[in-house]
Amino acid sequence: MTDNKNLSKQKLFSEVPVPKALMTMAVPTIISQIINLIYNMVDAFFIGRTGNSYMMAATSVTLTMIMMNVALSNLFGIGGGSQVARLMGQKRDAQARQISSFSFYGAVAIALIYSLLIGLFLDPILTFLGASSATIDYARSYALIVIVLGSLPGILSMALAHLLRNAGFSSQASFGLSMGGILNCFLDPLFMFVILKPGNEVTGAAIATTISNVIACLYLIWAYRKAGKEAPLSMNPALLKGIVKSDVQPVFSVGVPSALLTGLFDLANICVNILAAGHNDLVLAGMGIVMKVERIPNAVNVGICQGMLPIVAYNYSSGNHQRMKDTINAGRMTGLAVSFFCIIFFELFASPATRMFLSTNTADAETAMKTVAYAALFLRIRCLASPVQMLNYHTSYCMQAMGKGKETLIHAFVRELVFYIPMMFLLDRLFGETGLACALPIGEGLAAIFALYLLKRTIRSAQTA
Repeated sequence: MTDNKNLSKQKLFSEVPVPKALMTMAVPTIISQIINLIYNMVDAFFIGRTGNSYMMAATSVTLTMIMMNVALSNLFGIGGGSQVARLMGQKRDAQARQISSFSFYGAVAIALIYSLLIGLFLDPILTFLGASSATIDYARSYALIVIVLGSLPGILSMALAHLLRNAGFSSQASFGLSMGGILNCFLDPLFMFVILKPGNEVTGAAIATTISNVIACLYLIWAYRKAGKEAPLSMNPALLKGIVKSDVQPVFSVGVPSALLTGLFDLANICVNILAAGHNDLVLAGMGIVMKVERIPNAVNVGICQGMLPIVAYNYSSGNHQRMKDTINAGRMTGLAVSFFCIIFFELFASPATRMFLSTNTADAETAMKTVAYAALFLRIRCLASPVQMLNYHTSYCMQAMGKGKETLIHAFVRELVFYIPMMFLLDRLFGETGLACALPIGEGLAAIFALYLLKRTIRSAQTA
C-alpha cells in the first residue's frame, strides 16, 4: 500500500500532464497562502476597527519582525524541502528521510535562538524599526507575545508545511496553515473586544495569533508524522548521528539564499518604515496598510511558485528537462495573469480596499481619513509592481528547485541592494512619500530584467551539463 502511494507521488511529479500536476500542487498552496494572509491581516483589520492610527502604525513596525519568521522558516523548510524533492527524484529515500529529520530540528533550534535574541533587545529593535513614543507600547505588547513567545510554533509550522509540500503532501500542508488562519479570524474579536478591556486590542490580537499558531503547529506535527509512513519524512533524532557535512550542504546552499531573500525583503520593509516614519506616523500607517493589501497578489503568486518548486526539483534531478521547462513556463504565465488582474482591481477600488483596514467612523475620523488617503495613493502606485514581483519570485523559486544557491543569492542581493533599496532612498529624497511608493515598481522592474537573464542562463547551463 505504501509503495503504491509513493508511486502515485512520483507519477504526479513525472507523468501527470503539467497543467494538472501544477494545479494539484499549487491550488491547495494558494488557498493556504490566502488564508494565511488573512490570518496575518486579520489583526490589522480588527485593530483598524478602533480607528486608532497609532495602533495601526505599531502593526506596521512589528510586521517586519513577523516576516523574519518567514525568512527563518525558509532556511530549513525550503532548503530541506527542495533537497528532499531532488533526492526523491533520484530514488534516494533513505537520504531524504535523514535530511527531513535534520530540517525539523534545525527549524526548532533557529526559532528558539530568534526568540531569545528578540527578547533580549526588544526595545532597541522596535525603535530602529520606526516605533515612536506614540506607538512603541503597542508594538512591544504585540512583539512580546507573537515573536518572543510565539516564534517556535510560527516558524516550525511553516517549515513543516514546506517539507510536507515538497514530499507531495500539498493538501495536508495547506490545511494545517489554513486551520490556523481560520481560527485566528474567530479568536481575534473574542480576545480584542470581549475578553480584554478597551485599550488592549493589540494585546488581544497577539494572544489570538499565538494560540492559533500553536494549534496549527500541533496539527502539522501530527500530519508530518503520518506522512512519514508513506514518504521519506522523519523527525527521528537518531538519524542525525549519521549526518556529515556533505549531506547538509545542499540544504544550506538553497536554504541560506532563500532565507536571505526574505530577509533582504524584510530589510527593504524596514527601510520603507524608517523613511515613512520620517514623514509622520500617518504616512507610516498608510504605508503599513498598503503593504498588507498588496500581499494578496503576492500570496497567490508565491503559492503558484511553491506548488511549482517540487515538480521542477524532481524533474531537474531526474533529467527530464523538457517537463521542467514546461512547468516553469506554466507557472510564469499563470502568475502574470493573476498580477494583471490585481492591477486593474486595485486601480479601480484602491480607496475601498484600504478603508477596510481603518475605520473612518470613530472619534478621530479626521486622522483616519488622512491615513486612508495616503494608503489609497500608495496602493495605486505600488500595485503596478505586481507582474515584475511575480517574475522575481518565479526566478528565485526555480533556481532554488534546481539547487542553484549561488544564483539565488546573487539575484536576492541585486534585487534588493542594487535596485530597490537605493531607488527607495533616491526617490524619497527627490519626491517625498510619493517617490517612496514609486520605488517598488521601478526597483522590482529593473530586478525582473536581471532575473529573466539569470534564469535563462541557469536553464541553459542545466541542459548542457
